[in-house]
Amino acid sequence: MYAYIKGTFVSTRGDEVVIENNGIGYRIYMPMLMQGKIGHIGDEVCVYTYHYVREDIFALYGFPTPEDQDMFVLLLSVSGIGPKTAIAVVELLDPSELAMAVLSGDVKKISTVKGLGKKSAERIVLELKDKLKGFDMSSMPKQDDLSGEIPSSGMGVLEDCVSALVVLGYPASDANKAARSAFEEGLSVEELIRKSLRLLAK
Repeated sequence: MYAYIKGTFVSTRGDEVVIENNGIGYRIYMPMLMQGKIGHIGDEVCVYTYHYVREDIFALYGFPTPEDQDMFVLLLSVSGIGPKTAIAVVELLDPSELAMAVLSGDVKKISTVKGLGKKSAERIVLELKDKLKGFDMSSMPKQDDLSGEIPSSGMGVLEDCVSALVVLGYPASDANKAARSAFEEGLSVEELIRKSLRLLAK
């Protein structure tokens, strides 16, 4: 229902913030570690939101960036993962860290999230990795408008980056274009993911 809310950062109480827009105060669930990323009380801020509705539950969850918002929605697609667990993952891991953990099968890293057991972490890895089934990098078209070719030494990093972006829910063609645009020799996979995410957010 709400993609984002722009307004005045009025107050905070525990894991909730209040953002006022046109005389209406929106109470938004946002973990304390995220709150500092949107600004300070009195600032004009933009909070990306997800309106969660289930039976008798109506809640607004807030995020400092659209990438965090997308990651939250993606995690909700995993069976058995509810909003409180999903936002706990978003609070602890940034999108590039989650994508790398999924691709490498790093259940231990995901299990460090408070309240998330090993079985749930394994389910996140399994179900999000399934999004890559049938995805073939070799079938992706080269971007003719991008200057230069990717050196063979960098193809592994590029392919891992594109795979990670697809895990995060981006269309393969968009992921490929962003990764090629962001590519620089010497970047790690995680650094390239971060750069590509910034391009995709524009």
